[in-house]
Amino acid sequence: MKKSSFVAMLMGTISGVLFALGMCMALIPEWEAFQPGIIFGCVGLLLGLVTLIVWRKMEHKQPIHISGKTILSIIIGVAGTIALGVGMCFCMVWDKMVIGVIIGLVGIVVLLSLIPLIKGLKD
Repeated sequence: MKKSSFVAMLMGTISGVLFALGMCMALIPEWEAFQPGIIFGCVGLLLGLVTLIVWRKMEHKQPIHISGKTILSIIIGVAGTIALGVGMCFCMVWDKMVIGVIIGLVGIVVLLSLIPLIKGLKD
């Protein structure tokens, strides 16, 4: 394993755990830790961004160039993720299985559409 991959894996895991813990702290009312949860979540997001920058620098890659295609990919990814999450909430929290499965499948299809958008179609 390359050193850059190991560092990215370690930092990515830590940032993911911090973000997940922060969201649990903020969204589970029994914990009564909304503000610390928001702080943990933001630290996790920030560490994730730092992970991306460090990994790209260790791999000697160019910085990410912001273009229309990049912004469109981000918007589609966020929309698909939100749709998938809302579908899961319908199923697991609100006991509306049919509509939840339909919304979740729409989210999955939107996320799958990112593959040809980003990588393109080849013969």
